[in-house]
Amino acid sequence: MSTLTRSYHVVIKPHQKWLYFDWRGLVQYRDLLFLLVRRDFISRYKQTVLGPAWFIVSPVITTLVYTVIFSRALGISTAGVPPVLFYLSGLMGWTYFSTVISTTATTFTASANLFGKVYFPRVVVPFALGMSHCITFAIQLTTFLVVLTMHEFSGRVDISLENVIAGLALTPFLLLHLALLGLGVGLTLSSVTAKYRDIQHLVPTLINLWMFASPVIYPTRRVPENLAWITELNPVAPVIEAFRHLYLGTPTMSLSAYAGSALFAVLLFTFGVLSFQRTARTVADIV
Repeated sequence: MSTLTRSYHVVIKPHQKWLYFDWRGLVQYRDLLFLLVRRDFISRYKQTVLGPAWFIVSPVITTLVYTVIFSRALGISTAGVPPVLFYLSGLMGWTYFSTVISTTATTFTASANLFGKVYFPRVVVPFALGMSHCITFAIQLTTFLVVLTMHEFSGRVDISLENVIAGLALTPFLLLHLALLGLGVGLTLSSVTAKYRDIQHLVPTLINLWMFASPVIYPTRRVPENLAWITELNPVAPVIEAFRHLYLGTPTMSLSAYAGSALFAVLLFTFGVLSFQRTARTVADIV
């Protein structure tokens, strides 16, 4: 009795449509997504003395430096809020946003070896980076709440428990807002840096300039009127001010400014994903 065998070849081709996104593949590779999240979080401070404590030490040191330089030496107003709380609340959101950009902007060059060995939806890597930084944000938020509680018991601030609960309930939405902005910028830059490596050297400088254009070390109401348009066009500014408003009760920007920032975040994220997908089709020939 003979057995007939058929020989065939499986050809994997990139999808050619601009607006195509492989959501099904992203779901199928969810185990890889969570594995990369765990790997990124653990590897950042692996084999260090303090380990994950660096997630707390770094923002605390930065806050103390800002307090000494900007509040004490330069006398920059902190909207009636203790400087430590003011800078910690601003650094929470900004650190997440800037870290997402800096790590995802070099996705293709940093993961070239991985991309060349096995197939999986390439967008899994930047999405994993964005999710792993959420863990860092949660640790820093806990640190902020501890410092806020200490100031409350010492009588330096008067924060109600209802405001804190409301802040915790709305924080995931603000974090999602920052994630869309950060991933939108990072995915777009990664598409450019795959072909033009010079851009990756400009990313840290651009992030630093963006920080000084954001209300991280100063409240928006301290911005001169002739420069107020910079703050209004900055999509990160309403989110940072919203963090302070929720937990510290400081004045915030208008609802229209926040809505405009949210719409821009969605559009930027969509463009970043599409450009990333398009570059991923031929990245093996470039990197």
